Formats: sequence, C-alpha cells, structure tokens
Amino acid sequence: MDVRGHLDLLLLSVLADSGPVHGYAVITALRDRSEGVFDLPEGTVYPALQRLERAGLVTSGWDESTSRRRRVYRLTDDGHRARAEKKREWRGFVGGMQAVIGPLTLEGSA
Repeated sequence: MDVRGHLDLLLLSVLADSGPVHGYAVITALRDRSEGVFDLPEGTVYPALQRLERAGLVTSGWDESTSRRRRVYRLTDDGHRARAEKKREWRGFVGGMQAVIGPLTLEGSA
C-alpha cells in the first residue's frame, strides 16, 4: 500500500502509543496493528524516523540495557502536537472522501 503523505502520522501514532521503542519495533507495530497492510521495509521507516528527528518531532538515544545496543525513538512535545494536527487533517480528508464516494461498507462494495 502506498503510504506517501501518511507515513508521518503512522510513525507518530505508533511512537505515541508505544513509548520509547527501537525502529524494528515500530515496523512490527505498523504491520501488526494494520493486520499486514503496512508491512514497510526498513529502507522506508528508518529514513522517515531520521527526518522526523531532524524536524524536532522525534528524539532518539541508545538503549544499552540488553546485550545488543539499539537506537530507541520517542516523541517530543512538538511530535505530540504534530500528531494531533495530522489526525485532525486525516479526519477531515476521510470525511471529505466519504462525502464524495459514499461511506465504506463492511463487504467493501460500492
């Protein structure tokens, strides 16, 4: 599935719900929570996390509590605010789409 334009909201939401987690846990959460719809490669997720960090929405640090050192990511206050704004935008987009194409049905028919 093409997530362009929506990846930031997906990543910010996972981080908001999961707390400080490493990148692979973000990938796993996206896949699990979407029932496989968002099975994104590392080459998509890690650069996006780095971009969000440069924008000040995410911060990262090293977790050395296990034998394997991992970078963990967490939302900043600005990241929480950005997530809320992106959710409002998404809800407006979905509402507009439903007004045009009609509400979705359980069986997915037109």
